[in-house]
Formats: sequence, C-alpha cells, structure tokens
Amino acid sequence: MNSIRETASRQYAGILNRAARQAADLKAPPGGWISTMRKALGMSAPALARRLGVTKAAIYQAERKERDGGVTLRHMEHLAQAMGGRFVYAIVPEGQIEDTRRDQARTRARAVVRRANAHMALEQQALPPDRMQAEIERLTDQILRERPADLWKAP
Repeated sequence: MNSIRETASRQYAGILNRAARQAADLKAPPGGWISTMRKALGMSAPALARRLGVTKAAIYQAERKERDGGVTLRHMEHLAQAMGGRFVYAIVPEGQIEDTRRDQARTRARAVVRRANAHMALEQQALPPDRMQAEIERLTDQILRERPADLWKAP
C-alpha cells in the first residue's frame, strides 16, 4: 500500500525528471542570457536601461555579474520582464531522481556492510566478495523501501 509520502515523492520525482529532460541541452550562452536576449531583440543597453529606469552602466554591470555568477534571481526577473521575456530558474538532477536515491542508498548500504564485514573478519567469518556485493544490493533495496530519515546523512 502506498503512503501519501511515497505518492508525493513520486510526483515530485516526475516533475524533476521531466524538467531534467527538458534542460538537458540548455546551457547558458557564452555572453550570458541578458546580453543574448538583448542582442537577439536588437535592443541596445541604453534602451534596456531606459525601460528599467537605470543607467546603461548598470546594464553592463548586470551582464558582467551574470557571467560571473553574481546576479540575483530578482534582478534576472526584472531584466527578463523589461525585455518581454520571463526568467526561468530550476534545480534539476543530473540523471533520474530514482538513480540519485539508489546511489545514496547504495553508499549507505556499502558502509554498513563493510563495517559489519570488518567485525566478522576479526572472527575469520568475513564474506567473500560476491556475497558482500549481494548483501550490499539487498540492503540497498531495503533502504529504498524503508526510506530512513537519515538516508542523506554522511555515512
């Protein structure tokens, strides 16, 4: 039976997985989004400055800050609106959410199994490598099913 938490988690994962697919090829242009949009529109920096009620130096400074990673989200929104666009901001996973979750569960499982195996080795009962790997995978699946609150805690 699915809990509300699991259903919500699947819905969030779906949103992020779709966004990640859409953003896969989306990279900031070398000159930055502000400059690229402005130039694509054929809009000068002074014209954009007038629309925002700032100086042209402020526009060039915003373009530089964007390239350097120092522009604020709110400023990007204002600039986008002034150019008749919209600012889009997202954090998307590198792969699928499920893969990221499984990787973390496997990291936790590996740490637990290795600790247990080290203790067993003291008593000459260490697991052979193939059994150790099987135990890591079994524990990974268990962790994914149970979703412990400390899943993202460093092992």
